Amino acid sequence: MTIEGDFSRETWRVFRIMAEFVEGFDELSKLGPAVSIFGSARTQPDNQYYQLTERTAAKLVQNGFAIITGGGGGIMEAANKGAFEAKGKSVGLNIEIPQEQIPNEYQNLSLSFRYFFARKMMFMKYAQAFVILPGGFGTMDEFFESLTLIQTLKMERFPVVLMGSEYWKGLLDWIEHAMIKDGTISKEDVSLYTLTDDPEEVVDILQKSGGPKWIEPGGVVTFKANSV
Repeated sequence: MTIEGDFSRETWRVFRIMAEFVEGFDELSKLGPAVSIFGSARTQPDNQYYQLTERTAAKLVQNGFAIITGGGGGIMEAANKGAFEAKGKSVGLNIEIPQEQIPNEYQNLSLSFRYFFARKMMFMKYAQAFVILPGGFGTMDEFFESLTLIQTLKMERFPVVLMGSEYWKGLLDWIEHAMIKDGTISKEDVSLYTLTDDPEEVVDILQKSGGPKWIEPGGVVTFKANSV
């Protein structure tokens, strides 16, 4: 393959990326208030966190929210199932990966993505909150990216709710001690997330949080200087 051929392939790849953004924007812009729910694809239906997710998604749908997940199994399936069986909007943003992800059967809107970054944009742009259940590296990625976007003012502050207090305890202890102790985050940063195991509290947090929080690139947040 020549340099010119490589360049041509890269240029055409841009159109595939663009197509994923266009389809996502077109479909999800009509969704209405929505919540993105994350968690492990490996969690089984008899697991307490699967069942908690299902109840939480159903409760959110009953209070006017659509549910967005990654479209796979485990926690994603539980969230889509809770939304679907509560007769709500149940969205799956499926990803094409070498270990083929099989879309769960509880989606009434299913989109497929090749690029993780395009998919992640949809999770962020069209959700008013993140609800995060126990999960692995991908779940941690969504958790910390959401905190980073809020911390850096790329998104207005929005609810980041962790469910499964026993699972998160070790990580939160480390954040609140090691990171603060070493000065890598501020004490105020631990207020960017909430921990609860109560679906009713999740609904209450979201209802008090207001509307969409996305800030379009180029938006500037200004601060009034403190008087001296």
